[in-house]
Amino acid sequence: MSGNTFGNLFAVTNFGESHGPAIGCVIDGCPPGLALSEADIQPDLDRRRPGTSRHVTQRQEADAVQILSGVYQGQTTGTPIALLIPNTDQRSKDYGNLLDTFRPGHADYTYLHKYGLRDPRGGGRSSARLTAPMVAAGAVAKKWLAQQYGTRFQGCLTQVGEMAIGFESWSHVAHNPFFAPLADVSALEAYMDGLRRAGDSCGARLRICASGVPVGLGQPLFDKLDADIAWAMMGINAVKGVEIGAGFASVAQRGSMHGDSLTPTGFATNNAGGVLGGISTGQDIEVSIAIKPTSSITTPRASIDVHGQPVEVVTKGRHDPCVGLRAAPIAEAMLALVVIEHALRQRAQCADVAVATPDIARA
Repeated sequence: MSGNTFGNLFAVTNFGESHGPAIGCVIDGCPPGLALSEADIQPDLDRRRPGTSRHVTQRQEADAVQILSGVYQGQTTGTPIALLIPNTDQRSKDYGNLLDTFRPGHADYTYLHKYGLRDPRGGGRSSARLTAPMVAAGAVAKKWLAQQYGTRFQGCLTQVGEMAIGFESWSHVAHNPFFAPLADVSALEAYMDGLRRAGDSCGARLRICASGVPVGLGQPLFDKLDADIAWAMMGINAVKGVEIGAGFASVAQRGSMHGDSLTPTGFATNNAGGVLGGISTGQDIEVSIAIKPTSSITTPRASIDVHGQPVEVVTKGRHDPCVGLRAAPIAEAMLALVVIEHALRQRAQCADVAVATPDIARA
């Protein structure tokens, strides 16, 4: 296994480098007959793409997706879908002084020791730019899941640095560059402006929610739905922590509080985050992720070169002071890819199973 393919029944193989001519993916296993065009994919790529506000990297990429195969007369054929996203605004010269230097917090050191060489231009394969193809694949998964089950995916920022963000409404998320569920984001703007002036960066916490998920997705023992969700989220660049439902807060809860009581009208609470025994309950799937501070900053830091000699590193170029600001569409996509994988497994194994218990999950 090369580590570049996600999923089995809905398999997404990711290719390209940050500063190569293009990035993209091949989706193998998408069911035939799904109406699909670039217009179905582009909106999510636009939400993720760089250069959309002063608070993120100013690399100007259109991220215009092209469907190269797997679609005929506007419908998926069941054959591999190849998606291509050209790179148009690389500035490889920004990395010329890093050829023999290890940047703190980056994969320079580990890539060199694993492969014996590395691509220093924007991090090569370790770049967060490689999340764009996953967003494109996730858009395909989202459309199929929406048509089959009415499943919807939403993500928002809940904390940036030490600043907690309250929740007002999902409707606000699309109207500010922070994916924040707030009407007024002036405090966030001031915080990010100060961070950029200081030449530093911060981390972020995000909430991702999937609603309309059917009951019964997931398999024991090691293909649990929540286990695969955690695996997928940890595959996103800079993610350092994942919670499902109450997560680490469940440590302080009593059993009398944490267990989600069942009533004739539905579950009373959702501390489980929509998953019990690794199988979906039909409630909203609730995921929270922690993203580390951006490693590329202009503040000088100590490091070593390839000869083991001490050096001082200043990372120049165009970088996000907080990579979490653009992470919501990425996390939504990865969650959608997990859900479609398990939905296709469920359809293959248990399509004829009649569920005798009443559906109370969404009551």
